[in-house]
Amino acid sequence: MFEIEYEFGEEDLINFNSARYMKTEVYQNDQRMNRLIVPGIMTLLSAFYYFYYQDLTTAAYIVAIAALWSFLVPKTTLSRWQQKLLKSYTPKEKSSLFGTYQLSIDPADPTHLIEKSPSGKHKMPWAELVRVEYGKRYVYIYIDLTTALVIPVDKVKKGDLEAFAEQAEKMIERFA
Repeated sequence: MFEIEYEFGEEDLINFNSARYMKTEVYQNDQRMNRLIVPGIMTLLSAFYYFYYQDLTTAAYIVAIAALWSFLVPKTTLSRWQQKLLKSYTPKEKSSLFGTYQLSIDPADPTHLIEKSPSGKHKMPWAELVRVEYGKRYVYIYIDLTTALVIPVDKVKKGDLEAFAEQAEKMIERFA
């Protein structure tokens, strides 16, 4: 029997959703705008001040503001998005989402992944699971294209995560 136990918290939810959000076209366009276009326009304005008015001080201030804009605005935008994400969950939803999770692959019931979480016990058919994906600090077992069981590598309390993930991958392929 393969089994793991781990803690899932706010930072894990934020990390998973942020990684997905950073791949969206909306985020990419926002990044392009705030890292390249706005600072580029400000740099052109700075060049105008320097070459037309011979005002090096104002030109330097504008370039400094452009550099700060390019660095700080994307970070604060992502930070605000993360705060908005957390506020979108009610306290009741958070209590059923965060806490200790147990995942097991039971030889007596080889057609389901068994999950015990703060929201209760669930059986997920292997045929409905999509894939197992490995990240730097996380292992994701995708339930559908946008939802996954997020397993933080450093918060595994019990079990061998690597062996569990390999077995889960085999089970998904077997029942696909």
